[in-house]
Amino acid sequence: MNRNEQQHLLELIVNSSAKQQGDFSGTSELVCQLLREQFDASFVSVWLLSAINDDNQEHRATNADDFYVCAHNLVASNIVDALTHNSALRQTSTISPDFFTELRLHRYILSSDSHQQKLIQQFAQYYDHHNIHTSLDIAIRINGHIEGVLSIEHCHAHKWLKADLQFAVQCADQLALTLATRYTYDSNEKIYLLRNATEQSEHVVMLVNTDSKIVEYVNGAHEKMTGLARETIEHQSALNLDIFRNNHQLLDVIVKKLHDKEIVKGNVKLNRVDGSEYWLNYHITPFVTELGKHYALVSSYDNSSEYLHKAELERLAWHCSLTGLHNRSFFTPQLEHATDGILILIDLMGFKRFNDTHGHEQGDALLIEIARRLKHFSLSANAIDVARVGSDEYAILLPALSSNTDDQLVEREQMVKRLYLSIAAPAVISREKVNPKPAIAVVDIKSVAGMFSPLSCADITLQYAKGKSEMHYQFFNADLLDAFTSNAEIERDLQQAIKGREFELYYQPLMDLQTNQYIGAEALIRWHHPKKGVLYPGAFIDIAEQSGMINPIGEWVLETACKQLNLWQHKNVDIAMHVNVAARQFFSGNLYEQVWRLVTRYRIKPKTLILEITETELMGDVRYAINLCHELAELGVGLAIDDFGTGYSSMKYLKQFPISKLKIDRSFIMDISSSRESREIVSAIIAMAKALNISLTAEGVETKEQEEFLSLSACHHAQGYLYSPAIRVNDFAQFIDKHSTWVPV
Repeated sequence: MNRNEQQHLLELIVNSSAKQQGDFSGTSELVCQLLREQFDASFVSVWLLSAINDDNQEHRATNADDFYVCAHNLVASNIVDALTHNSALRQTSTISPDFFTELRLHRYILSSDSHQQKLIQQFAQYYDHHNIHTSLDIAIRINGHIEGVLSIEHCHAHKWLKADLQFAVQCADQLALTLATRYTYDSNEKIYLLRNATEQSEHVVMLVNTDSKIVEYVNGAHEKMTGLARETIEHQSALNLDIFRNNHQLLDVIVKKLHDKEIVKGNVKLNRVDGSEYWLNYHITPFVTELGKHYALVSSYDNSSEYLHKAELERLAWHCSLTGLHNRSFFTPQLEHATDGILILIDLMGFKRFNDTHGHEQGDALLIEIARRLKHFSLSANAIDVARVGSDEYAILLPALSSNTDDQLVEREQMVKRLYLSIAAPAVISREKVNPKPAIAVVDIKSVAGMFSPLSCADITLQYAKGKSEMHYQFFNADLLDAFTSNAEIERDLQQAIKGREFELYYQPLMDLQTNQYIGAEALIRWHHPKKGVLYPGAFIDIAEQSGMINPIGEWVLETACKQLNLWQHKNVDIAMHVNVAARQFFSGNLYEQVWRLVTRYRIKPKTLILEITETELMGDVRYAINLCHELAELGVGLAIDDFGTGYSSMKYLKQFPISKLKIDRSFIMDISSSRESREIVSAIIAMAKALNISLTAEGVETKEQEEFLSLSACHHAQGYLYSPAIRVNDFAQFIDKHSTWVPV
């Protein structure tokens, strides 16, 4: 083949549409066809080579060492006999690296060359099988990297002239150019797709040259987020960004970390040029280009909504949603870490009754008004914090006094008095005048630090404050500290008392004033303290209430009383058993199940078990109490309101309860002989009970004069020392034997 023919064939390849479009497969097919025809070859094929890594994943080979194991990707071939196509293709997958080293250095390997024959010995089996006499393998190279091989094989002797070899190499070069064109097209397409995808992203994407600190690319999301025009950022100094505008040193710090190959990320609050604020979440990754330039890929987005949502959740977690004050969860840790200062605890007396009577909307309005007054006070007193720590309880933490001089103590008391008067001042709630009734406890934290919880001391002090006749505020003092210490001991001992069965029930008989017969007994608990002897309920019941131990104690009392009532009923004794129920036990949620179980187990006769609860406690949750009392009544259990006349019962609600009995408080009975007002109050209660058809018992009857007045006034029953104090069960049995036959209730 002369030079003109070679030139013509090259022009056919160069000017082919496949070559122009970077169609490597089409160009390879054309080259294979032309070379087979021009050189009368048996097989002509084009291979692309790819290395196989340790994970058996293919990748493009970058040097000869990659080809210890290769995947042969046949692109095109031209064979004399199509029937031998499948069997004629070289199947060797393991190729010596020397083979590729030779191709890289000398461009081709010719089987007839004595110096190169040893390189093709690895294909001897293939050559023998297909009767290959000569072969020419030419490297398809791009920038020195072998991308593939052009193979020309003859089944007969063929002498390769130098000009023919050069032409074959030129054909391989055209294949390399075609492949490079295809790679360029693919690369450009990938860049186009990547840029368009980046421009569509809602996140800010930015490329920064960390050597020059120039922003070389930023997508359109940045302008939407910051309001800064793209041209003021792209190809400009990174100092123009919001994050560095007021802190130039931060850029140097971040660049240093990036050069140390650190990934920089975080959240920062920024200001836009117009002054508006936003929160930026950023993630900066360093990388180095093939030319050794240092860049940073910046990904960021405006996470203001996330931050504000998180801040709102934190606000809700630490604040009262009604008043806006801090809540107990926030206030308690502050108090626990305080070693000095003044704790003020405020309680609204009678708030539950106000809430039930006037409705929750007006109750909430009153709480908000009290919170407003406390905020005003806390500002003037330089308070550390003010919080709502309960449904109707507030707490204020004040700084410690500079000294404990008399003047300072007087000033503190005046401050507390001002606070009391401020809270107690009339408030207008829904056009109605309301007089709040605060109770205030004041504790010097330093005086109890390391010994007791300030909040527990304040709770004890608050009870004393509520018991005062006029100004309901109380300072925690040495006497209260002693009382609190004693109460703490009682609380500790109560835990052992429950386990050690140190309790016993005493029984006080109830007299029927009309028949002069004993018709019932009230079960009263006594505690056989191992050191203090017999303790009456007044010494420990309140402490049991506050500590929550009243529930197991109350359960024991109720079961023991029912068991005793069962024994009396087995002896055909008609008697009613009165059992006191504490508020916490009454509203525990499982009283009905407990009573049902006991009534069923001990086969208690209907209307012989009567539960007593004070009217004030009964008003704690009126709706719940009414439902529970009706459920208990269906079990045949009666309800007695204890200490009647001392609480805040509303006739509106009282009529809704299935009440078996009212018990007139002993404070009215003891003054009957000397107080006209007491006699009138007792007479009024008796008249009301008669009108409602409710049984009535007078407590604390100690004299014949009191009994005579009650009997003439048509009071039904009485109990007190006139008849008998509370006595042990064996003594109670002997007491009964001395009296006449029992009569039914």
